[in-house]
Amino acid sequence: MAEAAIRQSQNATAASSLTHYMTIYDTLLSTPALIAGALGLGTLLYLRSAPAGQQLETLKTQAREVGAATQAGDGKAKAAQAAASMMSAPATELAAPKDDAIPVSQLAQHNGSDPTKPIYVAIKGRVFDVSAKRDMYGPGAGYSVFAGKDASKGLGMSSLDPKDAVADYSGLDAAQRKTLDQWESFFEKRYNIVGKVAP
Repeated sequence: MAEAAIRQSQNATAASSLTHYMTIYDTLLSTPALIAGALGLGTLLYLRSAPAGQQLETLKTQAREVGAATQAGDGKAKAAQAAASMMSAPATELAAPKDDAIPVSQLAQHNGSDPTKPIYVAIKGRVFDVSAKRDMYGPGAGYSVFAGKDASKGLGMSSLDPKDAVADYSGLDAAQRKTLDQWESFFEKRYNIVGKVAP
């Protein structure tokens, strides 16, 4: 009897220890924890390269964006937005937004396939020049699916599937619309607006 009670106590202690370690493990692998760790690494790298006057404001902006990203609709959206915020600091000097009409056919020519032309990505009808990040939006790059088109739906869904990279985002749910708004804000702080999509 005493032996059974001891074994039961040992099993309970082992289970409690396992639960404790699993809780720590789960916490370490949670999206906010990963984001915080990556933000720390991104901060160190940024501090080594940015002019002293820009460092504090840029870091504050990135921290706000990462915080907002953790409130995005799903884990995929959280991770994508946080990673993008850390990899690309807000621009310090952007040109005034332009309202030039850019037909869809012309927008399609700015997909990165012609190295002499800028790369454009449109969100909610506004066209952004993302040429500075050719390594992200150029042919074969991770976000090339968005280049040369209004990809609002795909951005809202955090989808890299070409069938989702379309302008019509009317079918997005509230969380996806929030994600799209966050992407739009992200682009506004980093890329020049060169026009608006025209039919």
